[in-house]
Amino acid sequence: MDCLFCKIINREIPADIVHEDDEVLAFNDINPQAPTHVVIVPKQHIATLNDLEEGDLGLVGRLAYTAARLAKERGFADDGYRVVMNCNDQGGQTVYHIHMHLMGGRRFTWPAG
Repeated sequence: MDCLFCKIINREIPADIVHEDDEVLAFNDINPQAPTHVVIVPKQHIATLNDLEEGDLGLVGRLAYTAARLAKERGFADDGYRVVMNCNDQGGQTVYHIHMHLMGGRRFTWPAG
């Protein structure tokens, strides 16, 4: 498999890891869009949101829980933060392994763009 995130999970490519548990790995984004920009990925490879199955619901919840926990730990949960999941090309997905972006530490505007 030639998946960038799988290679990070397997420690074949280095990353600045900020959280790891049995199901999830989180690391600082190499092209941050906010003072804090963390990418949260499941260790299980699922290419896109369209590929989720009912049995994966808990895993997606784990991504959201991890984002909220990291926002609290970093001190911006009460001020607010943004979480983003992109799906396929027109949705802005560039790595085909589902992942959540956690961004915080600045004010965000809407629409996102």
